[in-house]
Amino acid sequence: MNMQRSLTLALALAVAGMASAQKMKVVQGSFDALKGQKKVDLVFTYDNMKVGKYDEPEYISKKTKEYNEKEPGKGDTWAKSWVSDRGSRFEPKFEVLFNDGGKIQGSRGNEDAQYQLKVHTTFTEPGFNVGVMRRDASINADVYLVERSSGKELGKMTVVGVPGGQFGGYDFDSGSRLTESYAKLGKELRKWLDKKLK
Repeated sequence: MNMQRSLTLALALAVAGMASAQKMKVVQGSFDALKGQKKVDLVFTYDNMKVGKYDEPEYISKKTKEYNEKEPGKGDTWAKSWVSDRGSRFEPKFEVLFNDGGKIQGSRGNEDAQYQLKVHTTFTEPGFNVGVMRRDASINADVYLVERSSGKELGKMTVVGVPGGQFGGYDFDSGSRLTESYAKLGKELRKWLDKKLK
């Protein structure tokens, strides 16, 4: 019985730790211009992103070579997915969670919106899952509030350590884990905006 309680407590603490792992901080300007707004344009950028201890081009080259050596063509397929997952998995999942009951609705390519939220991923930790061992993914991002008509930057926020992993451990590809990081980022940004823009 004590063992079961200990395991339950450990699991609860682990989940609580994951939920609060990321840090959000406004480092420049403010996001006050979004008060009263009903919609916002979402833009995602990934230039000059670090992946683990590598620059992204170096990481892609290394992983492509490793996968191709194990199975011809596998690395090339992986490299395409590494980029295409952004528009097909990460960004849509961010949108879904950002729009889940929030005061402001966000979408990509929303030309009717007065303001733009630019989500720039600065760091990615893909994590890994080899069955007996695993490490969750995580991302760091800078979030900018931009006035669309002038291009003027009104606010900047840094977000560090947004975790990503699926409960139960069935996230054997990095895309699945990172999709959850973007879902978490969308959800936490929506909650932060709802609280700050009352």
